[in-house]
Amino acid sequence: MRGADALQREPIRATQAAEDASADSAAENEAIRITDLHKSFGALEVLKGVSLTAQKGDVVAIIGGSGSGKSTCLRCINFLETPSAGQIIVNGEEIKMRQDGSPVDRRQIERIRTRLGMVFQAFNLWTHRTLLENIIEVPVHVLKVPRDEAIKRARVLLERVGLGDKADTFPAFLSGGQQQRAAIARALAVEPSVMLFDEPTSALDPELVGEVLTVIRDLAAEGRTMLLVTHEMKFAREVATHVVYLFEGRIEEQGPPEELFGNPQSARLRQFLQTVG
Repeated sequence: MRGADALQREPIRATQAAEDASADSAAENEAIRITDLHKSFGALEVLKGVSLTAQKGDVVAIIGGSGSGKSTCLRCINFLETPSAGQIIVNGEEIKMRQDGSPVDRRQIERIRTRLGMVFQAFNLWTHRTLLENIIEVPVHVLKVPRDEAIKRARVLLERVGLGDKADTFPAFLSGGQQQRAAIARALAVEPSVMLFDEPTSALDPELVGEVLTVIRDLAAEGRTMLLVTHEMKFAREVATHVVYLFEGRIEEQGPPEELFGNPQSARLRQFLQTVG
């Protein structure tokens, strides 16, 4: 017969096991985890210890004024900017960094980048190539997807963003909205686990913004994991599952959109929303 102490320990062990299992499950569901991220350009410290997590299927909107560090934060995730310090984990894999933030293994960076689809403010399409050629470039030459297979998928993606009849068109003959939709198709071509959008509508004329936001809204409805830097507050409120407000390189406030927009706690956030709203 077991003693009283042993019987008392059983519930504790069961509780601890349940907590461990829950923690493991949460970790497995994480798409992106950033911890204490810092970035300086010379003497200018742009990010001052940013920490955030995106679960699989989350749409995280990052908002804030000019110079708050929004784009820098996004670009550090795939090492388009080299962090000064911090930890970045993508789909459970920690990026190996030296003490100064530089990557230990460039091949790891290249591999992780293939899991991240990036859409920039400027469309960054190759102007000397057709839309179809733009979309198949990385799948064929980097991921070694057979060319016929890559072309077939590219045509599906162009249809998906409303550009099925523009496959053989060069970017110069398209509107800004069409070019940005093509850039989204190109990012999707690598079948990323996470999409990163860096103010995708900021370079567009107002009448073209809606067509790009419609594509992004459709991707969100599919359950795609996305981190979205945006100045479109109404869109962020409607589409995001989580909103992060950056101020001078730090997270001033974060939470569900209905709370952040409906009942902001920070005086700075209230002022920001009044300014942009």
